[in-house]
Amino acid sequence: MSSRAVLYSAVGDVITRYMIDVDSATLHRMESVTVASKVQYAWPHPSGGFLYVSTSDGGPRVESHHNHVSAYSLGPDGQLNTHGLPARLPYRAVHLCIDPLGRFIVNAHNFKRGSLTVHRINADCTIGSCQAQDPNTDFGVYPHQVMFYPSAKHVLVVDRGNNATTDKLEDPGALRSFRLTEEHLQMSDVVAPNHGHDFGPRHVDFHPTHPWLYAADERTNRLYMFRHDGDRIEAEPAFTRGTLRTPEHVHPRQLAGAIHVHPSGKFVYLVNRADATHSHQGHPVFSGGENNIAVYAINPETGEPTLVQHVDTRSFHVRTFACDPSGRLLVTASIKALAAYDDEKGLTVTPATLSIFRIGDDGHLKYARSVDVETSGNQLQYWMGIVGLR
Repeated sequence: MSSRAVLYSAVGDVITRYMIDVDSATLHRMESVTVASKVQYAWPHPSGGFLYVSTSDGGPRVESHHNHVSAYSLGPDGQLNTHGLPARLPYRAVHLCIDPLGRFIVNAHNFKRGSLTVHRINADCTIGSCQAQDPNTDFGVYPHQVMFYPSAKHVLVVDRGNNATTDKLEDPGALRSFRLTEEHLQMSDVVAPNHGHDFGPRHVDFHPTHPWLYAADERTNRLYMFRHDGDRIEAEPAFTRGTLRTPEHVHPRQLAGAIHVHPSGKFVYLVNRADATHSHQGHPVFSGGENNIAVYAINPETGEPTLVQHVDTRSFHVRTFACDPSGRLLVTASIKALAAYDDEKGLTVTPATLSIFRIGDDGHLKYARSVDVETSGNQLQYWMGIVGLR
């Protein structure tokens, strides 16, 4: 193998390990392990030796009863081994992260009302005690991501908000910062341009060397770049860019999704996803929309993102994607199979996939190949991640 990195793909309650060969842009499927329940999200310990996985028997708009976060040690080639006892969570976690110093696990919940759960990490990297939070703390109406600032002193909650409906006003979105103490999280700042109206951030990523934050707006299909001074984000974005190839033709359920800054800090990647369907001869088929990665070059002096490419993911609804640590490959993970129809090809079904792209020196993506991932019934490939091995 030409890379010391491993890819994990989670379908339902099963995590499958793939070894990555960067030179040949291939994935080699290894073993699968069954975990406590359906995987919601996972995050590696900064040491590279452990993976923390949040699971739930629920899902979006589905009430859950068994919710946990569990620790797994990584074997020499990334094999997952149970490490200590799991910790119970009050609700399904939509996202989790570990602080850069490896001291805390933070899970974000958006069921009933927004909340965070904070667990200490013991010296042996097992999961420790749960930190009590003030029940009156406002973590937002719909936390969709939780991230530590690079300083590891503050936690950022990415509160997506909700669009207005025929019988409900819009829930404004925000970026909410909290200071991390040994006792509990303390509110420190809220950034909500236009009072959070038409502001629906889903995911963010920090630049590796500059005080720049890039945010994907799910509800309006926009990319923002915010400057931050230490652990305080400026009130307005420095730059705003569209994410779509054809913004004049927006289809239902056209959503901006995950976002990652390239390890070099020279580029930022953002996923556009769509999966709305209509009935064709009794079959649900894709209604149209963009499923691609938008590639932006980052100005090294100002942080300004400039759109340089759209590349199709060759799949439907990519929920997660990742770059390998060397920055030479990008892999996307679509959540499910979906049928499409056109007059030339007729009815075709595209399975859930892992699509592999080479990353050029200019940041552009070149499709290499896809690996089909089996999803049966209501199963989803809900999370995928890449971890560099020690």
